[in-house]
Amino acid sequence: MTPHGFAFLDQASFLASAHVPPAQAAPFGIAGIAWDGAVTYRPGARFGPAAIRQASLMLCDATHPLFDLSPAGQIVDHGNLALPNTSLAALRAALEPRAEALLRTQHMVWLGGDHSITLSLLRAARAVHGPLAVLHFDAHCDTWSDHFGEPSGHGTWVYEAMQEGLVVPSAFVQIGIRSAAQRAAREYVAQRGGRICTARELRGRDGAALDPLITEIAARLRASGAPVYLSFDIDCLDPAFAPGTGTPEPGGLATSQALTLLEGLCALDLPFVGMDCVEVAPAYDHAELTASAAATLVWTYLCARLAAMQAQRAHGGRP
Repeated sequence: MTPHGFAFLDQASFLASAHVPPAQAAPFGIAGIAWDGAVTYRPGARFGPAAIRQASLMLCDATHPLFDLSPAGQIVDHGNLALPNTSLAALRAALEPRAEALLRTQHMVWLGGDHSITLSLLRAARAVHGPLAVLHFDAHCDTWSDHFGEPSGHGTWVYEAMQEGLVVPSAFVQIGIRSAAQRAAREYVAQRGGRICTARELRGRDGAALDPLITEIAARLRASGAPVYLSFDIDCLDPAFAPGTGTPEPGGLATSQALTLLEGLCALDLPFVGMDCVEVAPAYDHAELTASAAATLVWTYLCARLAAMQAQRAHGGRP
């Protein structure tokens, strides 16, 4: 029991990382946000952080096959933040100052939790870094002005982030969108100058066939001059690859496509300032497919960023 109520805590850490070394000793931080109070279909994402951490243990002694390094030893796992779990307003009031404080000390990766947490994380990142470019992998556009009668939830955060000026609209890129939605919501990002790459656009494209898209997205993000935030909703993947999620949508990305895009984009000299991975709901998972995919995606992001940091240092601090 915590002052805020029951916290969904777990003992495993990401890549078996230490929980409490000095923050300055590790460039990356991991924190879990075990919240799913804003879901509109199947609950259970509050258990996502534990599942992702558990699945990451198979990567502890591995080096990435592309980057040939490991972020093990470069991470502090702060555990799951002790936060309210019955009120979205109370959650955000508690989460945002905690997130901002962590962002001022480390490059953070957040394990969700449902996608409503991303609005708070963007608010915290905006306070530290200024308006953000966003790379958003998802089956859903998350641009509703309300969601099933609720003014805020896991399907409204993009709309709210735009309305609050947290993001640079022209540097908002959505990948994998395919769910049924009214035209106003489906085209919201594009109408404000952003880029929507639908799952249909990606059908049949993998490997080198994704290189032109990687180049296009990188140019758009770089042109904004804004720091880049990555939000990865696991339901971007087809349910065949990620069944353990609250709102599965057929016709999504293969894990290989998502990894190709992440490897290509995250290794570039783009100014990434953080990532979240959300909507892993292990109760609906099979053979840990979803948790393993999420752990590998987070691991790939960390490996790519570490490789980019090492390359930058090798060039005297210049990209």
